[in-house]
Amino acid sequence: MMNIKAFTLVSAVERELLTGDKEHISIECVECCGRNLYVGTSDCFIYHFLLEEKALPTGTASFIATKQLHRHLGFKKPVNELCAASALNRLLVLCDNSITLVNMLNLEPVPSGARIKGATTFAVNENPVNGDPFCVEVCIISVKRRTVQMFLVYEDRVQIVKEVSTPEQPLAVAVDGYFLCLALTTQYIILNYSTGLSQDLFPYCSEEKPPIVKRIGRQEFLLAGPGGLGMFATVAGISQRAPVHWSENVIGAAVCFPYVIALDDEFITVHSMLDQQQKQTLPFKEGHILQDFEGRVIVATSKGVYILVPLPLEKQIQDLLASRRVEEALVLAKGARRNIPKEKFQVMYRRILQQAGFIQFAQLQFLEAKELFRSSQLDVRELISLYPFLLPTSSSFTRSHPPLHEYADLNQLTQGDQEKMAKCKRFLMSYLNEVRSTEVANGYKEDIDTALLKLYAEADHDSLLDLLVTENFCLLTDSAAWLEKHKKYFALGLLYHYNKQDASAVQLWVNIVNGDIQDSTRSDLYEYIVDFLTYCLDKELVWTHADWLLQKSEEIGVQVFTKRPLDEQQQTSFNPDDIIRCLKKYPKALVKYLEHLVIDRRLQKEEYHTHLATLYLEEVLRQRVATGSKDMEATETQVKLRRLLQKSDSYHVHLLKEKIQGAGLPMESAILHGKLGEHEKALHILVHEMGDFSAAEDYCLWGSEGQDAACRQRLFHTLLAMYLRAGPSAHELTVAAVDLLNHHSREFDATQVLQLLPDTWSVQLLCPFLTGAMRDSIHARRTTQVALGLAKSENLIYTYDKMKLKGSAVQLSEKKLCQLCQNPFSEPVFVRYPNGGLVHTHCAASRHTTPSSPSPGTRT
Repeated sequence: MMNIKAFTLVSAVERELLTGDKEHISIECVECCGRNLYVGTSDCFIYHFLLEEKALPTGTASFIATKQLHRHLGFKKPVNELCAASALNRLLVLCDNSITLVNMLNLEPVPSGARIKGATTFAVNENPVNGDPFCVEVCIISVKRRTVQMFLVYEDRVQIVKEVSTPEQPLAVAVDGYFLCLALTTQYIILNYSTGLSQDLFPYCSEEKPPIVKRIGRQEFLLAGPGGLGMFATVAGISQRAPVHWSENVIGAAVCFPYVIALDDEFITVHSMLDQQQKQTLPFKEGHILQDFEGRVIVATSKGVYILVPLPLEKQIQDLLASRRVEEALVLAKGARRNIPKEKFQVMYRRILQQAGFIQFAQLQFLEAKELFRSSQLDVRELISLYPFLLPTSSSFTRSHPPLHEYADLNQLTQGDQEKMAKCKRFLMSYLNEVRSTEVANGYKEDIDTALLKLYAEADHDSLLDLLVTENFCLLTDSAAWLEKHKKYFALGLLYHYNKQDASAVQLWVNIVNGDIQDSTRSDLYEYIVDFLTYCLDKELVWTHADWLLQKSEEIGVQVFTKRPLDEQQQTSFNPDDIIRCLKKYPKALVKYLEHLVIDRRLQKEEYHTHLATLYLEEVLRQRVATGSKDMEATETQVKLRRLLQKSDSYHVHLLKEKIQGAGLPMESAILHGKLGEHEKALHILVHEMGDFSAAEDYCLWGSEGQDAACRQRLFHTLLAMYLRAGPSAHELTVAAVDLLNHHSREFDATQVLQLLPDTWSVQLLCPFLTGAMRDSIHARRTTQVALGLAKSENLIYTYDKMKLKGSAVQLSEKKLCQLCQNPFSEPVFVRYPNGGLVHTHCAASRHTTPSSPSPGTRT
């Protein structure tokens, strides 16, 4: 149990105003209606007081009771119960088993003398079913055994409505609509007096202690249950709230939302209906009356009347928050919704959630704090302001007043504990990252992103770079100074780039690569700069750093030109001739760039192709001089040279031929002869100088690429003739000729080949060639036969269509008129359209559409 000050007990009516020094007189009952307080005593008097309430600075109130009058009822019995019916201006008084109607102001009985006799106790129906505003519904427990009666009470008369029998003697009753909640001798029940149906609730022994039946709201009652429980029950016989635990000796109960107040011999206890916990205990001896009247709770001893003044709920909540009792404060705040206007409640509740969030934050309960901050829509700058130097210097933010917490900054909150401080910073990083893209950030995204950048930089967090390469609102001045302070120069470059200061960004990165400043964020920063400038649209910036890039690495640096997006290159923002002039000092880079122009972009400009071939040739010759050998295998550069000479048709052949002459490069020389159409010279070099028969065969293949079959056939026949001219003595050439025929039979005209071959060659030697030749010949013949058959079939179809058209007779007479010129036919020559229309031949020649059809006709 944790105490909270929810009520203050103040005196309302002192003993001197009631009984004076008469010890034998005691207070039996009280009633309060507005400012009117009525007290019934044991000597049959009714006292009328006016209450004046005065608010105190502490949030409570004091009361001054002014006595108006008192009146004796004329009996010798005590006044047992009082109940005001303000709509009738009547006070219902139970005395000597009779309910008398008296005037609320002068306490005089009504002239008609109307009263209800034979009542031991009664209850007014606060949810009436009659519908008459000038009528009160009253339920009494009759002196008759096991009987309750319903009455309608008017200004000067009473009327019985219903009498209902109960299974046991009723002891207490409360009414709501047609439902009676009754405490019987051994149990509580719900009884519908209209239908007579009843429902048992739970057992209760009235001999041990008196029952309590209290209506607390629409169709809901509070009952004293067994085991010191305050039980809630609805008219449906179910409980929608958990019970409260109060004293075993409770003698009275009242409700002042959200509290249940219980009275026993020594104490007044206050219990929450929201979490069922006991919240306050007030010493109060000799109390025997506890009742609530429209939110005002009155307790009384036999000699005095007191009022329990509730503290404002907001003050109660603030007291709970001050005691770090967050859950209780939130429960109480939610429960206060029904008593506070909606707009005021929303403002109050949002602030309470924010305060609770900071309490949880201070206790390092970050998950709970985050949920409270988000649900309360906290201005996140309230949280950022706890962290020194995170808010930008240009921020105009001032903390909420009154403050949401008691901390000046994070140092005070953590008391300098570095581990706690680190946890708080990690939480803020996570929270800011979550809210920066939500509505919570609207209006102060610069403050959030700048704070996030500072946290990332200080913690050396990987997300710093992610923040800077995506959309962000980091303020340049604050952020740049912070990044420089923490030596995050690469990140500073990204910040400059985001703010369209690419020159500053690149210069900063260049300084890092040169070692002028230290930052190990990226080990591949040089490659990153190359990539950055490759996609940079600032032409001058690229030229500014081109030499630096190429000096660091020709092969990588040249990528700033070779890997530029094609769409940009097509707009000729960089002239290739300018780039070539720049690269003259960097031979490796120049080769890479020319390869890019010739091979990748396929520019068919003679200058570029010739220049690239010349550079290849010079490199090949340089390698040969370095190794001192002419018979070495082809190097990578030589392979590139040969491929370029073979594939390209755009270089200056004669110029290269002159450069190669006498250089000992027969393959390259053969390729150049081929480009000039000197195929016999090329093949002669390959066959007789190099002895490379495979290369000769390849020459025939690539030399005829893009040409017709006849061209390829001529090349192969030339090569074969060259092999055969050597004579039988040249065994290697004979073998090469046989291999050539057997491997490329399709490339030869078999008839011509057979005329060239020596008579000494056997059929078996040329078996593959002859087999292939026969297969090709048969295939060609059959293909021709198929084509001939198809042509004949097509001709037959056309003949059939013509016969069909000629099958119908055409009658021509002098009366028949041309449908174009409307003149008669003078000779049996005409043109007939598919629709049957006849026209002169000369008319048809000048008019190509039939007169009666919109579509062109076909002559027959």
